[in-house]
Amino acid sequence: MPPPPPPPHASEATRLLCVGTYLDPSFRERVLEELHLNEQRLVAPSLGFDAARVLAHALRARRIEAGWAAGIVGLWIVGLLITDRLLAGYLVPSLLLAMGGATHGSEENPPLSRRVTAFFFRWLGRLMLLVFLVATVTAAFHDDSSGDGSSGYGTSGESSGATQLLLMLPLALTRMIGGDGTVTPLQAWLALLMFVAVALCAGAQRSRLVRSLGAELSPRRFPDAASDPAERAEGERFRRLRARIRLEQRSPLIMYRETRPFCGAGSAHDTWVLAVEMRPKRDEKPRPMSNRTVLDTIRPLLEGLRLPPEYAGHAVRDRLRWLEIDECVFLPAEGLARREEAPYGEEAFETHRSRAVEEGAEKRRHFLRVRVGGWEEELVVTVYVRVHTQGRMLMLEIAPHVLMPIRSDFKEADRTAHQFRGNSLLGKAAWAVGQVPAASVRSVVALAQVVAYGWRLLTGGYDSAPVDGPAVSVRELGAAPSGSLFQRMDVDRYLRSVQDRIAHGVRTALSEHGYQTDEFVQKVVNISNGGVHIESVEGSTFAVGSHAHAASTTNGGPAPQKGSDSDEHGG
Repeated sequence: MPPPPPPPHASEATRLLCVGTYLDPSFRERVLEELHLNEQRLVAPSLGFDAARVLAHALRARRIEAGWAAGIVGLWIVGLLITDRLLAGYLVPSLLLAMGGATHGSEENPPLSRRVTAFFFRWLGRLMLLVFLVATVTAAFHDDSSGDGSSGYGTSGESSGATQLLLMLPLALTRMIGGDGTVTPLQAWLALLMFVAVALCAGAQRSRLVRSLGAELSPRRFPDAASDPAERAEGERFRRLRARIRLEQRSPLIMYRETRPFCGAGSAHDTWVLAVEMRPKRDEKPRPMSNRTVLDTIRPLLEGLRLPPEYAGHAVRDRLRWLEIDECVFLPAEGLARREEAPYGEEAFETHRSRAVEEGAEKRRHFLRVRVGGWEEELVVTVYVRVHTQGRMLMLEIAPHVLMPIRSDFKEADRTAHQFRGNSLLGKAAWAVGQVPAASVRSVVALAQVVAYGWRLLTGGYDSAPVDGPAVSVRELGAAPSGSLFQRMDVDRYLRSVQDRIAHGVRTALSEHGYQTDEFVQKVVNISNGGVHIESVEGSTFAVGSHAHAASTTNGGPAPQKGSDSDEHGG
């Protein structure tokens, strides 16, 4: 038998999300805002990953970035002072490159107008950076004929026409911020020294990340959470929130926000809503049938999906072997005064489950939850099943949700780190020099975000705010827009297998309790891309379309029922 998948805290999805907190500051800030800043907000269910460990790495990534950002900003401040503000000229290409990145955005294929504008800003910034570097080098090697260092380029110094033209904008900027509008060879050398120092900081920062990707964030060492330096972080707030998150994210009692009840499960996929009248069979007295009876009939059929084909042996690899089935109850988070008041205890859950399973309900709802974690817990398919019988009507709700794989740029981090480690010294130096303009802007933004976050933490009153349900899911924030063709095929396979077993279980429950099943077979629908698909049409009358009409012209019997041979979908 193949080994079980790793626990959520050691899954590949958790590792990639932790890596993403170092790579994408925007993603990291959303994680911190949801899990750390909004202390009053309950956490969304964490399917296949550990949100507390992602929070730990988000806090660690911010501390590391803030340290490097403070160093780089400090170098710029010192450089502006010792070069008589000559370094201000390099802020222009920095701003242009930042504008280019902001214009393009994080989309892979933004509109053409944005791509063209971003291209213009980026190349203009690169050309200006090159011009400023050439001008600074030229000024540094200028022959100081007076020998006292007082001669320089600018309004009071003599220079060649080409160098004067190259230095025109930097010198104009120095005059605007209080400089004397000239540059001496010493100032030029100091400016180059500061430029090299910032490049070294950018390279050291990247080297630190690469070392982490090869150590505590590597696939080999990440499962060992005890040795993870992020987990050993100090701070009362972090420890308190980590304990709350790990209590809430695995609980079968789901406290939800009214606007997003299935937050954390991904995007809805082919929802079923079916209502059928419970008509007794001819010459047979029906027996009472509760919601629990139907669910207890469905569950063994779903568990049968774990069995491999007889001819394949017990070592066959298939994610359906580890299909998870449990029951959950949804409760609205509104009305709680404190987060600790949420009824997450086992006794409280059993009370809610026993009451909610037979309710038609509105806000409190009971579901049978079926989960399949494929592709190392990157592709998560969750099917919520709810059955209700009322007024001799059977209501069947099937709400499948799909969590797409982790973003491709997070996955490429290991490859990029390996490429950086194997690069030559010249290649690393060229990369670091190209990062100087962007590093300056990123550093200022990073420090501003830390200050703004601290201010919100102190003045926002989040710790005493009324309890709120989860607004976003960390896992959903780190998900790609879509998966590969293989992954989409697996989603269809998982869903068809589960939905077929659910339908078969409901039909079996109806038949065993003396109710007709032909109408149910006719009404089994699978809404996909706006269309309607009926599993069995033999001997049945059906119509497709909002204005369609169908009438029976023969007296055919009920449609044949599909048996338990749907195991073939489980592979």
